[in-house]
Amino acid sequence: MLMKCRFTGQTDPGLVRSANQDSYYCDPDGRFFIVADGMGGHAGGEEASRIAVETIQQYLEANWESPESSEDLLETALIKANEAILADQLDNPARQDMGTTAVMVLFRGDHVWRAHVGDSRLYSFREDALIQVTGDHTWVSQAVQSGDITAEQAKVHPWRHVLSQCLGRKDLSLIDLATLEIHSGDRLLLCSDGLTEEVDDSEIQFILSANDDLDQAAAALIETAKDNGGSDNVTVVLVQVEAAS
Repeated sequence: MLMKCRFTGQTDPGLVRSANQDSYYCDPDGRFFIVADGMGGHAGGEEASRIAVETIQQYLEANWESPESSEDLLETALIKANEAILADQLDNPARQDMGTTAVMVLFRGDHVWRAHVGDSRLYSFREDALIQVTGDHTWVSQAVQSGDITAEQAKVHPWRHVLSQCLGRKDLSLIDLATLEIHSGDRLLLCSDGLTEEVDDSEIQFILSANDDLDQAAAALIETAKDNGGSDNVTVVLVQVEAAS
């Protein structure tokens, strides 16, 4: 499968936080994309997301031509990121509670892969239809799936930000990995929950439909999140698939 794509990434601290604990990376050759949302205090969150993104980037670049499968490559990159954060926690006790989410897309060989840990999301936008591809690793998401609360209750639940999985934990047990079906014309949105907490899916869909230019679309998503409260850092990566054959 030959892929040709355009992409952009933008991040903003929002209106409440004094620091930006989000990190992202767009590979210049369009091979992979990462968004991470750190937590664990002012310095801890920034450090955790930075460590995760840099570790993943370096591992993928160093092993891109290896015979390792794309699935194993992604999983190992995330495990390495988890280990790097744990090592930093040991060296810096003040950051012992830090952690980060991560969501990724990888274009390699004949397949497109996606992976995530936590509640940063991946959406697919095709023919003006928006689909949430990833499922949040949160307490409320599990509660909705088990029928304990409704999806509407989850939106305002006081525990909606409690993660069931993140990088920076010794008990990391779940990395969601799967192939992703891609068509020419598809757009992919990777984002931190600073976007999805403030902007519902219908608004995201409208903004993507109204903005063909990726930079303008990303800026509009971030500005809408800020207009709606801007209570958290907001990071958006948009990937436009121009050819898939």
